[in-house]
Amino acid sequence: MLTRFQEDFLKRFRDRTVVWAVTSANHHTTKRNPVAFDRREAAIERFSAGAGVRSVVVGVVDTPPTDEFAEVTVKAIEAGTDDLVRLTPANTVVACSTPEVSKLYEQLGYEVVGVEPEGTARPWDVLLMIAEGNDRWRELAHPATVDVFERYGLDAHIKRCVNDPVVGDDGGLTTTRDYKTYADAFETAADRKWQQIKDFVKPGRILDIGCATGATLQLIDADPRFHESDLIGVEVARHLYAECVHKKEQGLFHNPNVYFYQRNMLGSAVFPPRSIDSTLTLALTHEIWSYADGSRPATVQRFADALFAHTAPGGVWVNSDVCGPAEPDRPVVLTLDDSDGVNPDQITELEHLHDSASYVRQLSTRARFFQFAHDFRRNAKVPFEYDVRGDGLVLRLADAMDFLTRKDYVDNWLSETHEQFCGLDFAGWSAVAERAGFTIDRASKAWRNDWVIDNRIAPVAALTTPDGDPIDWPDTHQLLVARR
Repeated sequence: MLTRFQEDFLKRFRDRTVVWAVTSANHHTTKRNPVAFDRREAAIERFSAGAGVRSVVVGVVDTPPTDEFAEVTVKAIEAGTDDLVRLTPANTVVACSTPEVSKLYEQLGYEVVGVEPEGTARPWDVLLMIAEGNDRWRELAHPATVDVFERYGLDAHIKRCVNDPVVGDDGGLTTTRDYKTYADAFETAADRKWQQIKDFVKPGRILDIGCATGATLQLIDADPRFHESDLIGVEVARHLYAECVHKKEQGLFHNPNVYFYQRNMLGSAVFPPRSIDSTLTLALTHEIWSYADGSRPATVQRFADALFAHTAPGGVWVNSDVCGPAEPDRPVVLTLDDSDGVNPDQITELEHLHDSASYVRQLSTRARFFQFAHDFRRNAKVPFEYDVRGDGLVLRLADAMDFLTRKDYVDNWLSETHEQFCGLDFAGWSAVAERAGFTIDRASKAWRNDWVIDNRIAPVAALTTPDGDPIDWPDTHQLLVARR
């Protein structure tokens, strides 16, 4: 965002070269940096030409918070100009209105001049006016920015990003997710999921929402039935979207009609009405439920309504995901092994640990339950009530399964405890689709992942009624085929 004030300010330096360090240049479609670097650069060049300012624009990749931010930026400018621009305290004045950043440059010996005085709207303040729907932003923004924003529809884009109810500041659902582990898991599971859903996918315009690394679209790309289809991936997480784009650049797709969007489908309509033949959501809907801001039922219904709106007549929505048991509120007694790890006397605040995965991994299954209860209540914002009765834990069946299906996800523990797998059962998800207008295909079903039960759950856990009668393990997953 460039402002009219900045033009008046920089006209004082017409005898100098203005070096624009555009930080977080590798970010876009995030709350911190909704506008892509190339659009920012275009506005700066237009601004410079109009103001008669000689400018050099350098993109600086995002860095974690560091006291060496100023030094990193100066070095990035040197690298970004092939050492043609070398900034030193002797030849450079730093213009900055952020006190914390100014101090870092002053420590390196640079003279710092403030930009916006008290009471003057800073660029970020003007950008927030766009998000708030305040048209006064056009009066404060420089005409170069107004022009670029209008030509590329960036005012609407900024509103979507800043007001997004689900996505965090850096373009992800959570800051605690290890995206490498997450991406590897999607790559590994893609073929199994594709075998489950491939017979229901219609040729035409095929949309994979939450496409992760694009692995499922690669399998569709390799299937001769879809060689004339448009393959469209939508991924909100910046790290995963970047991997999709990288794959396309590396030539891993043979179909030329492969497109990726970094977008949250809840923000606004992405595709025209009745324009998509097949929509795939794989391991996604529980995340929409979990990260919804406000009413979870209303948010997932809004999502299903949006899918129905863009689905062509005769089209299909295929949803493969986890789900809760058919009797979520049934009281059960959960007995857990306490001999397969350590049993601390107190709960640990994992955010304070350098390696939380190693800590959780050493816990016994029973101790892991108490850690999960602590983290799940806080992160997922759910009650998760239970009573200790001797060796058993009395709780809802859905809560028991939420723990049992997540207890081994130690590498992404803090991220996983944001998510509720058992928020809705299969009937609940079917009702969401039907309310949107879909018809449920007979092939739809809830099912149980017996490998997980036999290898991960049953060896360390047992479920009984409060009277001590054994209970069969409930369904853990769903395949929902919804047709328009």
